[in-house]
Amino acid sequence: MGLGSDMYRQQILDHYKSPRNYGELEDPTFTHIGENPMCGDEIRMDVRLDGQEIEQVAFSGDGCAISQAAASMLTTELPGTTVDELLEMDRDDIVDMLGVEISPMRIKCAVLAEKVAQDGAKMYRGDLDKEKTTTEDD
Repeated sequence: MGLGSDMYRQQILDHYKSPRNYGELEDPTFTHIGENPMCGDEIRMDVRLDGQEIEQVAFSGDGCAISQAAASMLTTELPGTTVDELLEMDRDDIVDMLGVEISPMRIKCAVLAEKVAQDGAKMYRGDLDKEKTTTEDD
């Protein structure tokens, strides 16, 4: 592990201890909640759109450092992107954002916020008829 890896680990801890955009939005365009039942992580994502562009994102929930840091980081990355760009994101985008290797056991923690935001967008568009996101299905 090099210095770069240590820097990213510090960034993850910083986002975990001081999460960005933590809380709930007033008048979100859509809200969705998801969980990782294997470890108990739960995340609520609130998204406000301006047309098809993501204007603001907030999250709340509880879980491990990886899930909460990934949610915090994602809320800083999404504003200014479109719903289509959100839906095109995959696990590699989240791993790149985190900047460290994620073990197979922790990947569901890392992608939970992304999946919750994506499923919320799909439900908003009418493309998904699911009540709650779980990473157990992946």
